[in-house]
Amino acid sequence: MKIRVGAAVAMASLLGGCAVGPDYRPPATAALDVPSRYVLAAPAAQAEDLSSWWTRFDDPLLTDLIAQATARNLDIKVSEARLREAREALVQSRASLFPTLSGSAGVTRNDTERHRAATLTTNGTQLSLGLDASWQADLFGGNRRSVEASRASLDAASFDLAAVRMATAGEVATNYVAARLAQARLAIARDTLATEDDNLRIASWRVQAGLVSATDREQARAQRDQTAATIPTIETNFRSAVNRLAVLTGRAPGAVDAALAAAAPIPAGPAAIAVGVPADTLRQRPDVRSAERQLAAATARIGVAEAQLYPALTLTGSLDSAASHVGDLGSLITSTLFASLAQTIFDGGRLRSQVRSARASADEAFATYKSTVLTGLEDVENALQALNAARTRQASLADARNAAQAAAELARSQYQSGLTDFLTLLQSEQSLLSARDTLASAQADQASAIVQLYLALGGGWQSGSLATAGPAQ
Repeated sequence: MKIRVGAAVAMASLLGGCAVGPDYRPPATAALDVPSRYVLAAPAAQAEDLSSWWTRFDDPLLTDLIAQATARNLDIKVSEARLREAREALVQSRASLFPTLSGSAGVTRNDTERHRAATLTTNGTQLSLGLDASWQADLFGGNRRSVEASRASLDAASFDLAAVRMATAGEVATNYVAARLAQARLAIARDTLATEDDNLRIASWRVQAGLVSATDREQARAQRDQTAATIPTIETNFRSAVNRLAVLTGRAPGAVDAALAAAAPIPAGPAAIAVGVPADTLRQRPDVRSAERQLAAATARIGVAEAQLYPALTLTGSLDSAASHVGDLGSLITSTLFASLAQTIFDGGRLRSQVRSARASADEAFATYKSTVLTGLEDVENALQALNAARTRQASLADARNAAQAAAELARSQYQSGLTDFLTLLQSEQSLLSARDTLASAQADQASAIVQLYLALGGGWQSGSLATAGPAQ
């Protein structure tokens, strides 16, 4: 349908500020069932800075490994590439708001020769330049909604990158704790093995002296071999943790062997963590913020789909010039301007189905957002419970280790003096080994619970370091 260009431009000016589809508003906390405080945490005036939570373990090697992983981890590199893709998608969406210009140039040469009684020769060169423009007026805001969706998707990609960085830091810390636990268990096993070698020598001497039967010696040998058999498994656990740390830092297995060759204590972590309130967690967790931005993008796409139901106004124009010499190209310029208005009359319900599909996608995004919020709160509560249980368990196991140590020393002294049998000594030594090993595991459990709590609270990234697109315009 051809219409007057002036009327088309006036229509575009009048409707240019109109954008169909719902305007996005972030859901209120009441709609997300967010409580005012955590069940297992005392109210705190303010949550602590969680951006570099690993420094609170006061372990320089752990801090260095996380810095290496942040700079070189390949999962982070993948997320950074996805962020760049999302940024370019925003650029492409914004391009739809502007006209498309294209230029052309041509040279035509005509040569004519005729040989008869007279010879006629004609030579001619024709030069041409052209400029074409096309612009689809965003009458009902479909293009602007598309830009809004792309902007929200860029923000979501930024928060996804933050989530990967956060998870990588947590995985490095967890494997570092596992490596230190393996070293502690190796030390305990080897110390116990040395004691059991001594017990075997004592039992063998007493058998030779005729003080006891050969049963004592065989029991000592069996106990010693059982302890020795645990060492290869512990060494395998250590090797797995160290290899994983190398890969997390973007290098081949073996790259961090030298750094972890010397044994060090299991990192203890801070004695207290200011948790804050659930609203703080929602602002801090990148997965929650990513889900909210994805909801914003899905809401904007409803407007994109609804805009397809309305007429589309397209303006096209061209400028052309032709001459036989370059200097004459500007002497004669012809121009055309054309406006067209198109409206879908029948499509079998396809466009309206797309609107309903976009609304369903927005409902899905809201449900996903709410689920992410509730899962985040669940993670915090579970981490608090795990940390409280680990601390209580560690305190009890420390008392049990001290009692087992005293009992083993007494049994050893009594056996050497012939005041008790060898079975009592074996049982006390086995109890001590179990108590020391379990206490080391409890120390590692406490450190891991602290790591999980920091991750649940959304620690490990800084909002200022992300190149988000900002609020929708």
